[in-house]
Amino acid sequence: MVNLTSLMISIRQNSRFVKNLRIHIRNLSVETNGGNNGREEIESSEKLLNLTQRKDVSEIAAEVGKVIRSKPRWEQSLLSDYPSFNFHDPSFFSELLKQLNNVFLSLRFFLWLSSQPEFLPHPVSCNKLFDALLEAKACVPAKSFLYSFEFSPEPASLENYIRCVCEGGLVEEAVYTFDMLKEAGYRPYVETWNFAFQSCLKFGRTDLIWKLYEGMMETGVQKDVDIETVGYLIQAFCNDNKVSRAYEILRQSLEDGLTPCNDAFNKLISGFCKEKNHHRVLELVHTMIVKNRNPDIFTYQEIINGFCKNWMTLQAFEVFNALKDRGYAPDMVMYTTLIHGFCKMGQLEDASKLWFEMIDKGFLPNEYSYNTLIYGFCKIGNLDEAMKLYKKMLDSGYKETTLSCNTLILGLCLHGRTDEAYDFFREMPCKNIVCDVITYNTLIQGFCREGKVLQSTDLLKELQAKGLQPSTSSYAHLIQKLCQLGSVQEAKEMWNDMHNRGLQPMVCTRDHIISGLCEQGYVVEGMEWLITMLKSNLKPQKETFYKLIQSLIQIGKELLLELKMDSKTSKEEEKELACEACSSYRRWGTFMSNH
Repeated sequence: MVNLTSLMISIRQNSRFVKNLRIHIRNLSVETNGGNNGREEIESSEKLLNLTQRKDVSEIAAEVGKVIRSKPRWEQSLLSDYPSFNFHDPSFFSELLKQLNNVFLSLRFFLWLSSQPEFLPHPVSCNKLFDALLEAKACVPAKSFLYSFEFSPEPASLENYIRCVCEGGLVEEAVYTFDMLKEAGYRPYVETWNFAFQSCLKFGRTDLIWKLYEGMMETGVQKDVDIETVGYLIQAFCNDNKVSRAYEILRQSLEDGLTPCNDAFNKLISGFCKEKNHHRVLELVHTMIVKNRNPDIFTYQEIINGFCKNWMTLQAFEVFNALKDRGYAPDMVMYTTLIHGFCKMGQLEDASKLWFEMIDKGFLPNEYSYNTLIYGFCKIGNLDEAMKLYKKMLDSGYKETTLSCNTLILGLCLHGRTDEAYDFFREMPCKNIVCDVITYNTLIQGFCREGKVLQSTDLLKELQAKGLQPSTSSYAHLIQKLCQLGSVQEAKEMWNDMHNRGLQPMVCTRDHIISGLCEQGYVVEGMEWLITMLKSNLKPQKETFYKLIQSLIQIGKELLLELKMDSKTSKEEEKELACEACSSYRRWGTFMSNH
């Protein structure tokens, strides 16, 4: 056994918990008593005094336990009730711990005992109470107790302590305890490290995982690293969007003869799907099969979802069929994901086939499934079918929601029926349906598409008046339309309002303003906006360069015309100016190709 006395002295140098701990435990013990206001009063102190000398420790522990459970303010009279008894006896505390069978009442007694003169915490009592707190998963009291009293827990107890604080979300305390154990020369079991890794993942603290792993390697447990450790490290790298690093760990672990569990593979597959690295996705599936880690239902979910998000619905459909061929039964999420993918591509025939197949398999469509297909019909302009399906959804018992209303409003706006969408929007509050930012943005975009800038502006003001936070989309379409209509100054005011609200504009919004400035003859200001974009490493659209070049050429032509009308301008000067204009044009062409 490693001597951890120096470790605990180091920990206690920062102790400041005792007072708060006593208050906390007193409250807990009162709650445990259920508010018992002394329904069972103890016998008179004189009688107890006469009996004390004849009773052994277990009998007194039973009596004291009864007092603690039944008398709210027992601390005030316990010493007078048992004036000659040694409550510091560790055997008594061990027996009391059994009698009470309540760790919080036991801790309350211990804190009362620590307030007595000449109190010296006995290591046996401290360790027993500490272990009891850990068994009860009382991580906060256990932490406070550990820092408050001079005792040296067993290494096994500290490993249990690490697990306890991890389960309670105190993962930083776990990392600190690992550091203390390392300084004391004790090497925790790899299972304890893995438990801490898992907890850090659960609570989103990948930063602590790397600190833990570094400490783990310094402790010299490389040979003990197992497939669980590798799996957690892979998941941590994926969570940090470092998929390539995660893949490197996988390859190394496979070379070392360690094959992580499916969770690690699934996380990697999800990461490569986000990066659109589908070659790597298929390679991982093949590796899983070769290494006897057969892809499970969650593997296929990740692949299908990733492919559909990347507009690879046909490939996702192939995986879907392969899944069925391997004996797996697709769930409703998979069906809905594929239906949505086909709807995005406008392939309603395929989406409808899957819809009816899903129903035949016994899956009743939910609100999200209905809205997915409604969106598909709206996208291709079949609003009549969309409305029929909407009514069928309501007849099936689903109520109108913000999601369903937004879906129909979008469909109407996409096909020039914005006024109908607006009427539908105005009915939402009457049905107690909340209008969110998406509702407003959809209508703003719809009105802008039809050139109804005034209505769009009013909707933006209404959105703000209702206390909703506008998004970038709330402004983008309005700024674009204002620039197209020549209201560049108003567009710039909206830009400033968006900037003041801390919103990051879309790159294309700057392009719209530059084009609008050029149309209004403010070419120099347009150039200033372009330079600002380039300094911010933002890539303008090619059309923006063309617009500026055309505007500069036009200015050059007008200048040449003015000079030509001036009798003092010679033919040589005209030729020189024309060459300069052409040279500027070529320089702009080179600049555009480089950016």
